[in-house]
Amino acid sequence: MGEIRASEVVDAACDALVAGLDTPGLRILAACTRAEADYDVHDLLPAALDELGLTSYPVGSEAGGEAAARALARRVLAGELTPWEFTFRIHQRHGHALPLTERLAELDDEYAILEYGDRTVDEIDAEVTAEARRLATHLTVPGEPADSSS
Repeated sequence: MGEIRASEVVDAACDALVAGLDTPGLRILAACTRAEADYDVHDLLPAALDELGLTSYPVGSEAGGEAAARALARRVLAGELTPWEFTFRIHQRHGHALPLTERLAELDDEYAILEYGDRTVDEIDAEVTAEARRLATHLTVPGEPADSSS
C-alpha cells in the first residue's frame, strides 16, 4: 500500500524463508534483486501472500488503506512511530477521504496550527495514541466492508 519500499518486501520474503516459511511464490519473491524489486514485487506479492494464507489488497483500495492504517497504528503503540509521524503519514496518504482515519487527518491539521490554537502537543499526542489503540483493535471480517462507526 506504499508504506514500504519494494526492496523491503524482498527482504521480508528472505526473512520469512530463513524463519522456515517456504512456498514457491515466496522463493520467487525472495530471489528478486533490488533492481528487479521495483518492477516485479507488485505482480509477485499477491501470489506469495495467497500461498501463505494472507490477505492481499488491491493497490489503492479502501480495505488496503484501512489495513495499512491499522499496521501503522500498531507501530505507534510499539513506539516505532511518533504520534505526529503517524498522523502525517495517514494525512499524506489518504487526506480526509478514508472514513476510518478521518479523525487522524483532523489531528494532523491540529499539529499544523499548534501555535495558533489552545491545545498542547501532549494533548494531541494523547488523542492520537487513543486513535491508534482504536485502529489497532478495529477488526473487519474479510470480504465485508469495514464499519467506520465503531
